[in-house]
Amino acid sequence: MRRKTLVAGNWKMYKLSAAARELAAAIRQGLGSEQRVDVAICPPFPWLTAVAEVLRGSPIAVGAQNVYPGNEGAFTGEVNSAMLLDAGCKYVIVGHSERRHVIGEKDQFLNDKAKAALQAGLHVIFCVGEKLEERDANKTEAVLDNQLTWGLKDVPAAHAPRLVIAYEPVWAIGSGRNATPEQAQQAHVFIRWRFSQLFGNEAAEKLVIQYGGSVKPDNAASLLSQPDVDGALVGGASLQADSFLKIIRAAVV
Repeated sequence: MRRKTLVAGNWKMYKLSAAARELAAAIRQGLGSEQRVDVAICPPFPWLTAVAEVLRGSPIAVGAQNVYPGNEGAFTGEVNSAMLLDAGCKYVIVGHSERRHVIGEKDQFLNDKAKAALQAGLHVIFCVGEKLEERDANKTEAVLDNQLTWGLKDVPAAHAPRLVIAYEPVWAIGSGRNATPEQAQQAHVFIRWRFSQLFGNEAAEKLVIQYGGSVKPDNAASLLSQPDVDGALVGGASLQADSFLKIIRAAVV
């Protein structure tokens, strides 16, 4: 089966308020009524409601870059799933390599986040991927296995349809270096197989697996043409409407 492609833009810690609104408006205008591909953009927390307002009535969804697993409480600086839903979010990114390797978040915490967000009704883009030394040591599949096993531990099967997996080879993010389409396909095949063990074959066949390592307009088509690459989690190239729209168009062809 061919799954509907999802292209999501992760703006990371970029853009001030006016620029965020302008970028969201430009993407909306450029996309028009195109609905053959699902599109989401994930701005920084302060601009979620502003971007959601710009996109209201359009086919573009809003996502958050992070979430805290608790409910209301004394958790200074944190944002929970209910707040994200109230701000207009459909998606939330969990386990991005920068959260894992820069902020230092561990599998158990990411598992708590994923379960809480799914329970609240959000769609979770759950990120997995290996570092350069792990790929060079032929440990890619072992790393992916571990991150999926512990990150999705005890997630109810009923929540599997709201899971998206993003494969991020850490060595490719922001480096300008990119996994070949064949390397991406190989990793995605393994992810789908492991997901089938966790949630069953039907859920695995429907699972959207994004590629998320330095996706740009000039490599998007070759990556998205792979049978198990169902979309892209786009970083730097999502910060300009023109480049982000080119990636979306590559997904439509």
